[in-house]
Amino acid sequence: MKVTEFMDIIGADFYTGVPDSLLQPLCNTLMHRWGIDPQHHIICANEGGCAALAAGYHLATGKTAAVYLQNSGEGNLVNPVASLLNKAVYAIPCLLIVGWRGEPGVHDEPQHVFQGQITCSLLETLDIPCHVISSETTPDELREIMTAYRALFAEGRQAALVIRKAALTEGAPMTYRNSHPLTREEIIRRVIARTGDDPIVSTTGKASRELYELREAAGDGHGLDFLTVGSMGHSAMIALGIALQKPERRVWCLDGDGAALMHMGALATIGSLHPHNLVHIVINNGAHESVGGLPTAAGGIDIARVAADCGYPAARTAETAAELEEALDAVSRQQVCTLLEVKCAIGARANLGRPATGARENKTSFMNTLKD
Repeated sequence: MKVTEFMDIIGADFYTGVPDSLLQPLCNTLMHRWGIDPQHHIICANEGGCAALAAGYHLATGKTAAVYLQNSGEGNLVNPVASLLNKAVYAIPCLLIVGWRGEPGVHDEPQHVFQGQITCSLLETLDIPCHVISSETTPDELREIMTAYRALFAEGRQAALVIRKAALTEGAPMTYRNSHPLTREEIIRRVIARTGDDPIVSTTGKASRELYELREAAGDGHGLDFLTVGSMGHSAMIALGIALQKPERRVWCLDGDGAALMHMGALATIGSLHPHNLVHIVINNGAHESVGGLPTAAGGIDIARVAADCGYPAARTAETAAELEEALDAVSRQQVCTLLEVKCAIGARANLGRPATGARENKTSFMNTLKD
């Protein structure tokens, strides 16, 4: 179905969400139509925030907002859906548009497999009726679904459209750029040249894929790296847990700006504990690049300053190769909890691959390395 027809039938005047690759035609069309517009379209840091924003929109206007997300974000939705939106509480209507990664029978990455299996059943558990939208769904069928959904919205209920791969088509392409000189792969290459035998926890998305390929190209093993292929936003807390239990080893976290924003409370927790052996690197390109490149709010945020205010003893920002090398020199000399924000260009190699090792194999290898 053409995405413009999909949007016309839905009839929503306000969208908020966290971008998803399966919903890229919708995301790009929203950016073409409105960009980031407080009256029509806002990209939030996490899906729970989207639900709360949709609630505020309804309270102010009486209308129903559309919230778009990858199905992995359902976990972030559970609390506000169950304790805020649900008809047993405030009865606030909302339309969810959910990209179905890991759909049973469709090959996908390991972090999506279980989430894909429970996508629809989890919605049903939350008392949210859902319909699956495929490439075969006709506009008339969607109109019938939306007619039924509007009756539910009038009762203060929520409903979902679960979007299969390639169900939405013909979204206008968008190119997202910034002016930063360093690529993420170059940043990671310069970092691992300094880490030696230190363990690294890398965030979900292209950062972990590039770390894996850099190790492959160098002929190194992968036992030092924990590749956080799922659970976006939680790599820093994984690294913190390791650093606290292995105080004799320096632990590095390769984070992204979208991930850091998603669960920003981690900065306060890390800052309050400030383990001397943790180095938290936030590679900031101001974009959700792994799912299309739509902007995050981090493009205008001084993450290093936020970290310093949260209690990190050392925090600084680098943008050029020289600034990055100087910052890494300082990290090598200091034995304090450090956050290093590195400004980064948007983009990756077209032939960037994916890890050939499975998640459990990665875990076992990493744990064995930590034992040694």
